[in-house]
Amino acid sequence: MLMGALSALLVAFGYLLGGQSGALFALVVSAAMNLAGYWFSDRLVLSMSGARPVSEAEAPELYAITRRLCQRAGLPMPRLYMIPAAQPNAFATGRDPQHAAVAVTAGLLEMMDRSELEGVIAHELAHIKNRDILVASVAAALAGAITMLADMAQWALVFGGGRHDDEEGGAGSMLGALLMMFLAPLAAMLIQLAISRSREYLADATAARIVGHPHGLIRALEKLAYATQAMPMRVNPAVSHMYIAQPLSGEGLLHLFSTHPPISERIRRLRAMA
Repeated sequence: MLMGALSALLVAFGYLLGGQSGALFALVVSAAMNLAGYWFSDRLVLSMSGARPVSEAEAPELYAITRRLCQRAGLPMPRLYMIPAAQPNAFATGRDPQHAAVAVTAGLLEMMDRSELEGVIAHELAHIKNRDILVASVAAALAGAITMLADMAQWALVFGGGRHDDEEGGAGSMLGALLMMFLAPLAAMLIQLAISRSREYLADATAARIVGHPHGLIRALEKLAYATQAMPMRVNPAVSHMYIAQPLSGEGLLHLFSTHPPISERIRRLRAMA
């Protein structure tokens, strides 16, 4: 439904500003940019987060848990990475299950017991299983195309590309175009964020099914809710949405502008599953 809304917004805005050709041009350019990001997502994100490969000798429990959960989920074993940060957190990346990677912080391995670590790893494997990197890339392409159309419209107005005729309805059409120019990118961003939040809920539910129960993930999320506020983590904002818990800030009031749903609501839904 959210993807459909994003697509409809792109078509409507593109048709209003430049007809079908304007919408198509913006979509093609944005898709090409996001396709490159999607294809090289694992290398880009791992590099930006400062993650390094971790061997089985260094983290035998991490490997044992991941291997067992992959068997239960029907996934190939991902590459495992460590981030030298005290804050407990983790993320998954990769364009498909065959090119996937899971990165955990040193703090996660220190703070979580086996059941909690199992819940976190299952959550990251769920993102891989549900192809959430692809979903996020498509959403980003659509939202990017809408933003690009808004930029094109602003430049057109600057260089006299707007309507100057006095025909009936001309002023109304111009006002509508101006409103769309500012409101469409905001609406696209809000829909994109809603998609991100919905995939987090889905990953939680899928993780509970992979493990067989949600109890470990519930306890892990309770610890993460506290630790992400108590232990600041230096993270590039461009990749903060990929972590299991928002690493840059705790739960705020403006959930509409967050990439993650409130942890309290995630825990409530997992308890309902139990």
